Amino acid sequence: MNAPKRPLLISILSVVAILFGIATIKEGGTVLFTEAGHKSAGNYVPFVLWFNFVAGFAYIVSGVALYKLKSCSRRLAVVIAVSTSIVFMLFGLHILNGGAYEVRTIAAMTIRSSLWILIAATVLRIKILKPINCQC
Repeated sequence: MNAPKRPLLISILSVVAILFGIATIKEGGTVLFTEAGHKSAGNYVPFVLWFNFVAGFAYIVSGVALYKLKSCSRRLAVVIAVSTSIVFMLFGLHILNGGAYEVRTIAAMTIRSSLWILIAATVLRIKILKPINCQC
């Protein structure tokens, strides 16, 4: 049985998702688990930081599933896009209620949300993904 040819865009998006996940875990872990990282983070918002740290693992799983052309990559990408957008909105409410924050968190959440909305929209349009019993 011939394996379907992986489109270049899917290869790129899967590698981006995996690398983004690794970077997210590294940066989030540094802030969460080291004193130096904690001090350098400034006015970070704990629920945003914890969400992003945990989501980093989902980014990697989603990227691997996408690279393997597994159909569950659709659901994973959509769940990541939606949950990231919800956390971003909750972060916005935190700011509107006078909570302390770092401007760089706004930029980071904009990038995260945009990236995962793009990945989810792309993956939903790809017909090549195989409906395998995906155990991501």
